[in-house]
Amino acid sequence: MTSVSALNHVYKIGLFGNHENKNEENLLKVLEIKNLLIVQIVQYKNSTISFENIDIDNLKLKNEPMSVVSNSNTRILWNGPKNWLLISTKKDLLKDISKVFKETDFAVTDLSHSRAIIEIEGPDAIEVLKKGCPFNFNILEKNKSINSTYNGIAFTVDMLDDNPNKIRLFALRSFGESFYHSITDASLEFGYRAL
Repeated sequence: MTSVSALNHVYKIGLFGNHENKNEENLLKVLEIKNLLIVQIVQYKNSTISFENIDIDNLKLKNEPMSVVSNSNTRILWNGPKNWLLISTKKDLLKDISKVFKETDFAVTDLSHSRAIIEIEGPDAIEVLKKGCPFNFNILEKNKSINSTYNGIAFTVDMLDDNPNKIRLFALRSFGESFYHSITDASLEFGYRAL
């Protein structure tokens, strides 16, 4: 069975917006990300197990607001108290997760096909987010994440890098097309290349 991209009908490759006579490095890059493993891990309130000892893909869970732990394949975003979002290019990691997180202590949910994922890179990426989200993005730095709304659509922000800005955005698949239009409309002022 093949999966259909959340943005299959709207994502177009090319140059858009105010891109004429601009250096390619100053343009935003917008990219739809596909085929990632996305797993929500939530520890039950009555669980007495210490999550600090748990290791997934050589990463330990952190229960600190906005924190992200990562390696070259996997990122674990703090999503709330004892609640994490694991994102990985390693699809087979789901088997390991199911073994490590016992169902008596954790709820593990595969969200891989329920999210639209957009990556924005460039010097004005933060400015695009400021246009539709009330969060103070001046304090967001590399390996931090937040949950908020963008023009009324709930989304998660994962700051992959801050030099240059490289940000991965997650929204519910059902809002994917509207979310994509909101992000690309806000990007027109700066000019962007969809890859």
